[in-house]
Amino acid sequence: MPQNPSIKTKNILVTGANGQLGLCIKDLQEKYPDLRFIFSDYLDLDITDLGQVQQFFKTNNLDYCVNCAAYTAVDKAETEKEAAFNINVTGAKNLAMACEANLVVLVHISTDFVFDGTSNRPYKETDAPNPLSVYGKTKLEGELAIQNNLKEHFIIRTSWLYSEHGNNFVKTMLRLAKTKDEISVVSDQIGSPTYAGDLAEVIIRIILRGSNDYGVYHFSNEGEISWYDFATAIFEQGKKEIEVKPIKTESYPTAAKRPKFSVLDTSKIKNILKIEVPFWRKHINKAMK
Repeated sequence: MPQNPSIKTKNILVTGANGQLGLCIKDLQEKYPDLRFIFSDYLDLDITDLGQVQQFFKTNNLDYCVNCAAYTAVDKAETEKEAAFNINVTGAKNLAMACEANLVVLVHISTDFVFDGTSNRPYKETDAPNPLSVYGKTKLEGELAIQNNLKEHFIIRTSWLYSEHGNNFVKTMLRLAKTKDEISVVSDQIGSPTYAGDLAEVIIRIILRGSNDYGVYHFSNEGEISWYDFATAIFEQGKKEIEVKPIKTESYPTAAKRPKFSVLDTSKIKNILKIEVPFWRKHINKAMK
């Protein structure tokens, strides 16, 4: 597809490019010839090294940075606090400082885990965060580091990401179905599964619009379900013969405490971007590739 000569090509750095969201953005790049993506992982760019980040930004004429890099091992973070802090806080701050110095807009991905799960309604961007885990705390500190160092930013909190790439709940369930006749899945943690490809499209929409409606946004697919409901739907969709038993959180202890309810209110991003958000079940088949 030829480029439109009247449109300036936008140069976009995508960090954490080998994670599922980064790979979903990579899958979409051919649809957008007026966007030039630079995909990097920690071997290409160590975001915890400020000098390296500054040099990278100086030598690449960037318009946007999409930060998909994150320490996301929720339970391991409880004992690997320094590693989680370095990537989720120091890395985010370094990118924000480099963006500020080079007039680059930052799109940063955050999480529903910044909330404690005690709400009885979907969380709005204006609700007070209160993370329960090291992972959630470091992601919140990363948000604050960005806000304190850069005005031109979009922070997008999302939840329960799944896709055909990387490690996620869908992949785990399909793997278990190969060796087990029955499994137990937590039924009292409620959230919204989000197809990473839908989030990738939203990020690209923000960039194409050249929006200056900076700030914090929530994006997840529509619908509220439990992990038990999600597992059941995956097996139904994949025609897997396996019995799924619902259990309480207390019956499945983990190192990190999870929010019991982390549904995100997406009204703001729908109104500002004028988008319709797909239902959570729509893309399960894609994730089963």
